Parts: sequence; C-alpha cells; structure tokens
Amino acid sequence: MSVIQELHRQLTGKERSATEITQAYLDRIAALEPRLHSFLTITGDRALEQAAAIDKKIAAGEPLGPLEGIPIALKDNLCTQGVKTTCASRILENFIPPYESTVTQKLQQAGTISLGKTNLDEFAMGSSTENSAFGSTANPWAIDRVPGGSSGGSAAAVAAGECAVALGSDTGGSIRQPASFCGVVGLKPTYGLVSRYGLVAYASSLDQIGPLATTVTDAAILLGAIAGHDPQDATSLKAAVPNYTQYLKPSLEGIRIGVIQETLGDGLSAPVATAMDLALKELENLGATLHPISCPRFAYGLPTYYIIAPSEASANLARYDGVNYGYRDDTANSLLDMYTKTRAQGFGPEVKRRIMIGTYALSAGYYDAYYLRAQKVRTLIKEDFETAFQEVDVLVCPTSPTTAFKAGEKTADPLSMYLSDLMTIPVNLAGLPGLSLPCGFDSEGLPIGLQLIGNALREDVLFHVAYAYEQATPWHSKQPEGLS
Repeated sequence: MSVIQELHRQLTGKERSATEITQAYLDRIAALEPRLHSFLTITGDRALEQAAAIDKKIAAGEPLGPLEGIPIALKDNLCTQGVKTTCASRILENFIPPYESTVTQKLQQAGTISLGKTNLDEFAMGSSTENSAFGSTANPWAIDRVPGGSSGGSAAAVAAGECAVALGSDTGGSIRQPASFCGVVGLKPTYGLVSRYGLVAYASSLDQIGPLATTVTDAAILLGAIAGHDPQDATSLKAAVPNYTQYLKPSLEGIRIGVIQETLGDGLSAPVATAMDLALKELENLGATLHPISCPRFAYGLPTYYIIAPSEASANLARYDGVNYGYRDDTANSLLDMYTKTRAQGFGPEVKRRIMIGTYALSAGYYDAYYLRAQKVRTLIKEDFETAFQEVDVLVCPTSPTTAFKAGEKTADPLSMYLSDLMTIPVNLAGLPGLSLPCGFDSEGLPIGLQLIGNALREDVLFHVAYAYEQATPWHSKQPEGLS
C-alpha cells in the first residue's frame, strides 16, 4: 500500500489523528535535519493548525478526500502566500510572496498539510543541490553523497521519511535525477499539463512541476491533484485529467517498450548498465516486448539545453535588480552601481555563469549562431521522439549514467556536473513526460534509477509500466539505514 493510502486508512479508521501524524513527521524532521538539511523553512505551527482543522472534520463525521491530512513538502521555488520563497538565493532571502502558486493552492484545496519548503540549487540551476546559498543537502542513503538536483531537498525529504510526498520542478532532469540518486519515484509531466503560475521561472519553455514519492501510486495520486488547465498560465494545456490510479495494472501484455540505443554506450557506469539489463529482462517477463530504438540526436540534447536554458534564464532573471523586491545593495552611489552590486552579491557562481552564457548567446551577432541553431536542433530531437513513438508505447533508458557522487567531487568542474543530466535533458526539450523509479543498487548501497519516457499526455502509459515493474521488484520497499 502506498504512503498516501495507508495514512488515509489510518485517518478514516481513526487509528491516528491528523495532528499525531503531522507531529510525527515534524519530530522526524527535527531529528534528521542537522544531518540532511532537506528543508530551508519548516512551517510547523501552520502544519499543526491545518491538521487540527482536518481532525475537526473527522470528528464531525465528514468524508475525507484522498489527500486530506497528508503531510507534504514543497520545493522552495513555488510561491506560497505568507511563507518565504527564497529559491535558495541571497537575492530572495527574505521574499514573502503576496500570492499562492496554482499548484500549492490546489493542494490546499485538496486538504494537504504543508510541512515546509525544501532546499534546491539556487534558482533550480544545478545537479547536486550544492549550489544553494544556504548550504547543501545530503543524500539519506549516504551522508557524504549528493542527493542530486535541483530538487534534491524534496527527493531527500521523501527518501528519509520527512514527508509523505513532495513537489519538485524539472527543467532538465531536476525531478528525475534526484529521484534516481535518492531511490524514489519522480515524474516530470508533459509540458503544460501542470500550471507554472507561481513557479519562479528558470527557463520558461522547459520548466515543469511534478511529484516525488516513494511509490508510483503516490505519484499518480499527487499528479491528479495538481494537473489541469489554468487560465493564469498561457502555456497551460486544455487537456482532461483522468484518475491516473485506474492505469496501475500489474501486467504489461501488449506494451511495446523501446530501448534507446544511444543511452547504452560508453559513459554508463558498470552498476547502472547491469541494473538496466536486469530491468529490461523483468519488463519482458511482465509481458512487454522490447524494441531497439535509435534517437540519433539524443546526445545533442546537452549542448542544446545549455544554450536555450541559460538564454531564457538570462531574460527571466533580469527582473532581480534591487528595485522592486528582493535584496538591494545599499552602498551604491548610482543606479548602475546599485544594479551591479545587487546582482553581484545576490547571485551565486552557477547562476552568474548561466546568465553570462545566456546573455552572450542572445547578443547581437551570436543569436543566429547559437540560440536560433539550438532551437532548430531542439526540433530535430523532438522529431526523433515522434518517430520512435510510431513504433513503441514507451521508451526506456537509465535516468543517470552514474549513482550519486560524493559531495564536492564535481563542484570545481561544471562540465562534469552538467553530464549528470545527459539522459534527462532531451525529454524537457521535447516537452514529453518522463518518470524515474528505482531499479537497483550499486555495491555501495546507492540507488539506481530507471527512466521511462512517454509520448505527450501519455502519463497513463508511464504509470502502467512503472507500477507493473515496481510491484514485481523489491527496490521501492528498501529504505535508507542509519537515519533513525
């Protein structure tokens, strides 16, 4: 049984109150945070008030929805009215939004209990959650390892049992890669399925909000709550949102799975390659047929992304100038000096690096050579996926070429860090849904993730395949040791 379903059973059966459940999670956060640092803000009093309201509803005999009373964690780039939203950046260190993001508003209406805001790479730019201005997050499976990024705080909190489920955002793999490193389920939905209103923008044509959970069932329930058209988001799709749990079936008879050949070559660590082979055999045992699929431009995703995403970031982050809100340097003696000092002191090294790359790519004389060409390659990558889905129902590849690396190991080598998202970036460029779920462990006990890629708006197929594989394997039931 999933965490959400078990907690719902306890609440409706009056085995535990919402207050008791919430307090238990808050106690666990208090015990683990000195080692993990998954959270930037903990809203304990607010959470207990929300829990008390749920308990009154139960006492009155009113029916409970599937998410009422469920404790959740939110990535700290989702605007929350009255609660700090920092994006793990000094420039927004004291920013309290005057409005609620669409997804958090939907979760409030669904009755979830917000435990707090989780750590991330500054403005979601990174692959390890080491770029946070307020300290890095540790991986619950090994404290000396990174949890991945940029949604590392949310992934670590779910893996460590500090919350039932969490929300992250994914621009180039920032939900799926930390899900892989932390041994949990992470889904990047189809672009436009979930509203981005209230998500602090990094790269607007790539960003997407999605769930992190310990089981496929929990991810399906959470996606159903946050998906749907939003008139406040111009990129929001007018697509029906089904009950995704109806697609959770144990057999894969008739499912055609494409294995992306370009992801199986050099650069894949031995443990990941072995786990991938075993996962493919298990998928066959469940009734699926495997088909080798070539996506010739898959490897071009990384250089394409690092032109498009920084270009959009350069434009999106121009608003942080010290004028209207956020940090402002007070020692400046002119407007230009204030702009310069505010941004120099407010942004961290990785954010500055990406702003400079993007500004250069968009500058006169270089736009056609870099940005325009990258957009053309993006179209070719999308066409490769479209061709593949004419033959198969779902594509499969590793989520990350390696397991979680040691903290500090790649901070001095940004290019090496960028390679961590090699397998996930093409999915964002094509606007497709991608799901990572555990498929094994290496010799050091570190989780390995399997990535499933679906056609646009085919989250139902992803959940079907993921659930069948999950139920046939033991990986999702394992938990980090040595934390309690």
